[in-house]
Amino acid sequence: MSGRVIRIERVAPRDGLVEEPELTAKGYRLGDPRHGAKKHHAVNSVYVRSLDEAAELIARGFSQWMGAKGKRPSLVSPASLRILRAA
Repeated sequence: MSGRVIRIERVAPRDGLVEEPELTAKGYRLGDPRHGAKKHHAVNSVYVRSLDEAAELIARGFSQWMGAKGKRPSLVSPASLRILRAA
């Protein structure tokens, strides 16, 4: 795993839409696996400033909030994500 992360995408997007990581004023939002079934609660969210940081957490089992225009973001498991890196 080398190179800067240029994109994180959902392997099977909902309704064929292009879903991207949710970017909030605090940064990219992820769900911490230590909270199990409650990792989707806002209080259990973790925020990072870059896609590289998000990719590191995804590799450690964190889930990524993904959204598309007109669709509410959803929490996506690491197994359902693809990380694309620059050569």
